[in-house]
Amino acid sequence: MTATATRLHGLLGEVLGTEPPVRIRAWDGSLAGPADAPVVVLRSPMALRRMLWRPGELGLARAYVAGDLDVEGDLGAAFSHTRRAFAASRARPTPGAVRSAWRAARDWRLLGAPPPAPPEEARLRGRRHTQQRDRAAISHHYDLGNDFYGLLLDETMAYSCGYWTPDVPDGDDAAASRAKLDLVCRKLELRPGDHLVDVGCGWGSLVLHAAREYGVRVTGCTISRAQASFVRDRIARAGLGERAAVELRDYRDLDVTGADAVASIEMGEHVGAERYPQYAAVLYGAVRPGGRLLLQQMSRGRHAAGGGAFIESYIAPDMHMRPLPETLRMVAAAGYELRHVEALREHYVRTIRCWAGRLEQHWDDVVALAGERTARVWRLYLAGGAAAFDEGRMGVDQILAVRP
Repeated sequence: MTATATRLHGLLGEVLGTEPPVRIRAWDGSLAGPADAPVVVLRSPMALRRMLWRPGELGLARAYVAGDLDVEGDLGAAFSHTRRAFAASRARPTPGAVRSAWRAARDWRLLGAPPPAPPEEARLRGRRHTQQRDRAAISHHYDLGNDFYGLLLDETMAYSCGYWTPDVPDGDDAAASRAKLDLVCRKLELRPGDHLVDVGCGWGSLVLHAAREYGVRVTGCTISRAQASFVRDRIARAGLGERAAVELRDYRDLDVTGADAVASIEMGEHVGAERYPQYAAVLYGAVRPGGRLLLQQMSRGRHAAGGGAFIESYIAPDMHMRPLPETLRMVAAAGYELRHVEALREHYVRTIRCWAGRLEQHWDDVVALAGERTARVWRLYLAGGAAAFDEGRMGVDQILAVRP
């Protein structure tokens, strides 16, 4: 009888019409494929069942999260290598390849009812981007616990792309975060006594930095209860209660006018395509004439505007990223005068790799806090995210605009 890995490797070659880009280690201990290729470990037939019922990214993700599939070595490098090889293949499965796959599925008992998705997968209800559904989406991602994010992020608790200036040491993401916060404050031309509004303030990194280092009055807002509680505690411990405050408030309910500056750091991705003009209009209404807006936002190419099946199912439900020119058009349509755009794509690769390193360093603690499947979700997310930015499939930009 042909070993499982050899049979699988041959089937994959039939489908691709070329040598498969991976080495396969199957559940029976067999191994087949190029010696220099990434090793994909199939721990049980369930990995194939998941991919059979949900071909593509989501099926692979479910198999990995559940522990039915693993990758030996560098997960990000394996992603990049495999993606390039599959992208180069233009072959379509022949009738013979389909028949071979069907016989293998029967022999390995892969047919039957589809396996349930891992419980970590988001299950949101209702119409997209209502306030209730947005709160559920944010809760799924951000309410894993402040202790969880404290293990992944640097001491500033900035959950966004850092700014790696030449004097920031490699691997020092705290210094890169502070450099980014300074960059935001400088672009906004903050002066002591100014009022800054931070829409989607996260764990308060910009709120505290601007109040402490630039002497401004800051109002942060978030719809995550865990974040709001954490930021209030940080403000109190820093003795900044007279200058900084955080509100548990949806951007649509923002009750601020006449602010000197508005910042929104990596929140626009959660707003949705249909709601983005409203979001831009709210930011416009919050700032005084002559006041400045700083957006930091991720983007994707013209033919891949969403977050992707894995990210939207496990990380950020309903996330929407679009090409940068489309965002610029909507910001301008809200009434803003565009002043400056700075691309930070390469900076995100270094930032995410720091988070991934910290995840591995604190792996046992992360598992104890959130469970092994959640830890695997984040390992997959960070490896895939670093690869996407490194290869230019995703970008992140700072957009500076002024209300005339």
